[in-house]
Amino acid sequence: MHYTHFTLDERKYLQQLLAEGLSFRKIADILERSPSTISREVNRNCSKFMPRKKPNNKYWYNHWRAQNLYIRRRRECVPRAILPDTKEWDFILEGVANYWSPETIAGRWHMMFPDEKPLCVSTIYRYVKTGRLPNIRAKTHFRRKGKRIVRRDSNYNTIHPDRTIPEWDEAIRMRLRIGDFEGDTVYGMTGKGLLVTLVDRKSRFLFTSIIRSRNARETREAIERILKGVPVKSLSLDNGSEFSQFRELEAAIGAPIYFAEPHKPWQRGTNENTNGLLRFFFPKGYNFHTLSDEHLRRVTDMINNRPRKCLGWKSPNEVFFSQGVALA
Repeated sequence: MHYTHFTLDERKYLQQLLAEGLSFRKIADILERSPSTISREVNRNCSKFMPRKKPNNKYWYNHWRAQNLYIRRRRECVPRAILPDTKEWDFILEGVANYWSPETIAGRWHMMFPDEKPLCVSTIYRYVKTGRLPNIRAKTHFRRKGKRIVRRDSNYNTIHPDRTIPEWDEAIRMRLRIGDFEGDTVYGMTGKGLLVTLVDRKSRFLFTSIIRSRNARETREAIERILKGVPVKSLSLDNGSEFSQFRELEAAIGAPIYFAEPHKPWQRGTNENTNGLLRFFFPKGYNFHTLSDEHLRRVTDMINNRPRKCLGWKSPNEVFFSQGVALA
């Protein structure tokens, strides 16, 4: 798709249509533009020193002012080379070495050094693709999203839960506290073990453990070991048969257990997303019987120290322990 910038004549016509009180969608049809393009143009170029709209619900938009702002931004938009052996260069190398995405690297830089010039996401991608960063390739260091296949096996509907995720109270739903966990299992090669994963909803902090089979007792005991000494407010699980001993587990952790409705994995989106990060290191078909506890701990620590956009570019580790949590 080819994109073009607004011309002065288009901005003049846009000002006229806004004065007539037309909606962004109607204006987009007239100008043959996307409604989101119209919205960005108006919001970007309205005066910051007065309300976006006049009392008559019309916008403070002037085509000459918008054109001058556009010209100024274009002059300031000059590609900036990042030289080796500088603070920016070392920060990018460290981030990529920890498998951070370019967006994560740029966001974390801005959080840590707000007075410095921002890093450009496109520049980092370009440096990787052109080979300017030594021993770094996009295929091996950046997560790729594939087509999701929803598993619909006979193990669903084997659990008759006491509570389901739509019954969450406000504290769980709004992520108001540490201690509300989502849980699932990550499979590898058939018959070669799997991982139990638990993720705190507020901080996105991840706990993992290796189990040898999809056995309900082994799964329950693994979760009890993980959560020993951890303040647990609630636990939300998948409908797999490995969680069939949930009543015994509920008594052991002293917190209510909720279940996702069948074939609705998005109800536990935090856990599903984190499992996607794990899949980068342990792809489908992985033999978990060969995985050591030390290797799993290193990967888990790497994920817990990865800054997240939803956390204001803080890491799950920083958020989890900033709440005064002490693990036994």
